[in-house]
Amino acid sequence: MRTAVVLAVGFDSSLMRTRSLVLQSAGYIVESASSLKEAVDRFRVGDFDLVLLCHSIPMKDRDHLTCLIRATGTLTPVVSIAQNHGECAEFVDATLEDGPNEFLAGIGEELGKAARRAANGTAH
Repeated sequence: MRTAVVLAVGFDSSLMRTRSLVLQSAGYIVESASSLKEAVDRFRVGDFDLVLLCHSIPMKDRDHLTCLIRATGTLTPVVSIAQNHGECAEFVDATLEDGPNEFLAGIGEELGKAARRAANGTAH
C-alpha cells in the first residue's frame, strides 16, 4: 500500500505547518497550498488522497474549492479541520488542541471512508 498524500490548504501558515508536521510524523506525504488558486492548480496536476482545508479559509471559499475538486470527477475527500473542538458540524471534530492522536484518528477515518467509496465506485 502506498503512502497517503495530503494537500493541506490554508492561510494560517503556523497552524497548517503544525498540522503538516503531525501528518508527516505519522507517515503521510504532505504538500501545501497557501491560496485557493494554488490549491486548484496543484490538485489538477497531483494525485492526492485527501485535501485538508484549514479553518482560516472562509466558508464560501471552502465550498468553492470543494465544488471545483468534485467537478474533476474525483472521489478524493475534502475535509475541513476545526480550530476548536465541536466548532461546527462540517468540520472533522479533531483538532490539535485534542492532541495529535485525535487529529490523526479523524484523518484516518476520512481516508477509510474514501477507500470504501472508491471500492464501491460512489462519490458519497
